[in-house]
Amino acid sequence: MGKRLLELFAYRELLANLVIRDLKLRYKNSALGFLWSLVNPLLMMLVFTVVFQFLRPDNRIHHFPVFALCAILPWNFFSSSLSRSVNSVVGNAHLLKKVYFPREVLPISVVTSGLVNFLLALLVLFGMLHIFGIGLTKWVLYLPLVILAQFFFALGWALVLSTLNVFYRDTSIIMGVLLQAWFFLTPVMYPIDLLPTSHQVMGITLPVQRLMYILNPMASIIASYRTLLYGSINGAPPGPPAWDFFSRTVVTCLVFLLLGYAIFTHYSPRFGEEV
Repeated sequence: MGKRLLELFAYRELLANLVIRDLKLRYKNSALGFLWSLVNPLLMMLVFTVVFQFLRPDNRIHHFPVFALCAILPWNFFSSSLSRSVNSVVGNAHLLKKVYFPREVLPISVVTSGLVNFLLALLVLFGMLHIFGIGLTKWVLYLPLVILAQFFFALGWALVLSTLNVFYRDTSIIMGVLLQAWFFLTPVMYPIDLLPTSHQVMGITLPVQRLMYILNPMASIIASYRTLLYGSINGAPPGPPAWDFFSRTVVTCLVFLLLGYAIFTHYSPRFGEEV
């Protein structure tokens, strides 16, 4: 594995060029260009604010636009990384057949371009924090750790999905449906407190909220963003994440990255034949 990582580092210029290409394609022929990375989350925030604060008001949530934006931005990063990386290998079949390079460069470039887009969109969130009087606290220094954990998790999925799509071309269609379901199963537009603490199923008590965090790493990641930048729905200021809780999330993300990398490198020698 160390040899492959060194080889990947040797192709860092190719990776940078693919990231730049992906960013250009993302906003090709659009009037606003990269400004869409700022406008898009604002429009989504506006829609959800109208729905959840006016049509179906929930007065328990303090500063709902910021509450929503703290989840919309990381979710957009995650979902776009997965949906775009599915075709990262198949869509570059002409490159695979012409020259040799580490195949993992392709999904890595897609997720990295999504990361750049996400970092640009964070400027909108920082602006909203000041508008609503929350501001940036010292806890924002821990933000890179959360971003890195999410990057690892998204990359692990990207490696798995891009591999699956080489052999099963309907992977992208299925993943689109799964992402929609995943969105509603993740506390993006609602607080985790909306779910019951526990629930009885066939005489067995299930810790619903705890299971949400354990089985859905995106729920844990979004909760970490909110803790560091937003605080809580009752108006409590931002603070540090619970380190035992966050460390488990990081370990889960790393394990999934290693699993995805192992699957990708195992099947990558067959990519040239299949695409």
